Amino acid sequence: MFHKGESVEDYLETILILSKTIPVVRSIDIVRESGYTKPSVSIAMKNLRQKEYITMDEDGYIKLTAMGKTLAEKVYERHTVLTALLTALGVDEKVAGEDACKIEHVISQETFEALKKHMETYGK
Repeated sequence: MFHKGESVEDYLETILILSKTIPVVRSIDIVRESGYTKPSVSIAMKNLRQKEYITMDEDGYIKLTAMGKTLAEKVYERHTVLTALLTALGVDEKVAGEDACKIEHVISQETFEALKKHMETYGK
């Protein structure tokens, strides 16, 4: 799921996605989903806790804070809209998802809103 360089946004998006499909999210779930090593994920979770994007209880269960969830939902929306747009243009779904993952972090809010409006108007 991740490409070139771990990012806060990638981790938060992964936690959000996992939390929709499994009852509790743990670091090992993020390792499996992302392909990163346990130590890398452990360091990232510590950083996310320090930035107050997540909480982790004594059992290792990870939950997004309100601030973390807001950012994760923003990234996830970008990912889904960009993937839909690219597939509507004829890009293979797997490639579209990979490209959307790269684009979602660098696209301006103005450009994203214009693309989102275009998709809402002219659709899939």
